[in-house]
Amino acid sequence: MKIAFLGYGQVGAPLADHLQRLGHQVSLAAKDAESASVLKALERNPHLRVAEPNSAVGQAEIIFLATPYAANETVLASVSTELAGKVLIDCTNPVGAQLSHGLNNQQSGTQVIQNQLPTTAVVKAFSIYGFENFEDNQFPNASLKPAMLFCGNSQSAKQQVAHLIAELGWDPVDVGGLEQALHLEHMTLLWIRLVRLQERSAHLTWARLER
Repeated sequence: MKIAFLGYGQVGAPLADHLQRLGHQVSLAAKDAESASVLKALERNPHLRVAEPNSAVGQAEIIFLATPYAANETVLASVSTELAGKVLIDCTNPVGAQLSHGLNNQQSGTQVIQNQLPTTAVVKAFSIYGFENFEDNQFPNASLKPAMLFCGNSQSAKQQVAHLIAELGWDPVDVGGLEQALHLEHMTLLWIRLVRLQERSAHLTWARLER
């Protein structure tokens, strides 16, 4: 599968690395191919491709958005034409002062993106943990896989995303339509409070048990 990354820092770079090693054709959408973030990602995996954003997004089947939330509107506007009809995975979270929800709980950051890109199938995924779990999500002594909760309005888009989630070693848990994205963003805030403030393990994850 052809995959492009808008953003390849602490979250995007390990995901891009793992997906390329799984056999996908992964491109970093970069205005500056010599930027520090590009070079750092290539140091991790020299087989990642680097392309100008419009070209990288235009050729991709699925695009990961892993930029700081404040940059989303500008970044997406620059490639909005190329995103039409594509699947966009939103890995971002609007975090406000004192670890509050950055949009005052009125709507999710993902819904803002969907409103900006009405012809793009936006799926919220890879958003409820810190980067440490994207670096390494293996729990060799556990009988359960860590859960990756995701949501979106397009069933076909979610099926594609679920496949990538499973390939990366997660248990894919579809929690419904895009209205659920706000709740996933609150799960992120909970994870941050538990790990960054209470100093629990950065490899804390959720898991699914059903009877």
